Amino acid sequence: MTSETITADAAGTWKLGDLTVSRIGFGAMRLTGSAAFHLGTPSDRQRSIAVLRRAVELGVDHIDTAAFYFSQLRSANELINSALSPYPDDLLIATKVGPYRDYHGEWGTSARPDQLRGHVEENLRQLGRDHLDLVYLRRMHQESVAEHFGALAELREAGLVRHLGLSDVEPRHLAEAQEIAPVVSVQNRYGLGDHAPATREVLRLCGEQGIAFVPFFAVAGQGGARGATTAHDEAVLAVARAHDASPAQVRLAWTLHQGPHVLAIPGTGNPDHLAENIAAGALRLTDEELERLNTLHRAAD
Repeated sequence: MTSETITADAAGTWKLGDLTVSRIGFGAMRLTGSAAFHLGTPSDRQRSIAVLRRAVELGVDHIDTAAFYFSQLRSANELINSALSPYPDDLLIATKVGPYRDYHGEWGTSARPDQLRGHVEENLRQLGRDHLDLVYLRRMHQESVAEHFGALAELREAGLVRHLGLSDVEPRHLAEAQEIAPVVSVQNRYGLGDHAPATREVLRLCGEQGIAFVPFFAVAGQGGARGATTAHDEAVLAVARAHDASPAQVRLAWTLHQGPHVLAIPGTGNPDHLAENIAAGALRLTDEELERLNTLHRAAD
């Protein structure tokens, strides 16, 4: 594949609430260092800013971030603000609230419902905005999301938040939240190497209801926050060879083939990887290739 000339338009579009975005977006987690959070070495600030600006040049209009995306020296939100403000009118920035990291970068107690306004306001301050386009409630093991989601619904009514989403949820949590306010998007861990029955059901329900499904770690696989996996099954490598593509591009293409409502938010601090990720939106898999990869997916833990 020739990555440099392919833009995000190649992946098609989907509506997040009343906002239309390309199905290939950008995840900001890897902007801050060689691995997420404090797991790697901090990134070069100017390189990260250049990656963000290049992403927008290549048609990316959906960026996923969070105030808790920071390393020893870098904050994803600050980088986004510095690189892209004043923001393009068609750029959707999605954030997540709920988890909390202290000044040392260690995970603390997740927010109570009454603390979520502070999380939203911190994202607003860091991004330099007066409202947030899309806010996900990241479930932190609680059985019910009603109180937390209800608190976000109040912030939506107050005009601080435009649209609401859920992250790391099961079908029952989606139904519970929908009794309170509209859900336009769901973010769960999902990819070629992840086969969780509950998430598969959420994927199906989202498709039926016109809700965007935005998986995270679709490329990273078992590498998770530490970075993309380097262990690729022969099925992935064979498809990659057939399309003169990288294994990461095949993983992204497979993800997008799971339904028109499925969006991808691959993250990177590398401009070459950025172009490759965006170009994956143009990769069309054959029925035979899809079935081979689907078989691999069904066999995953």
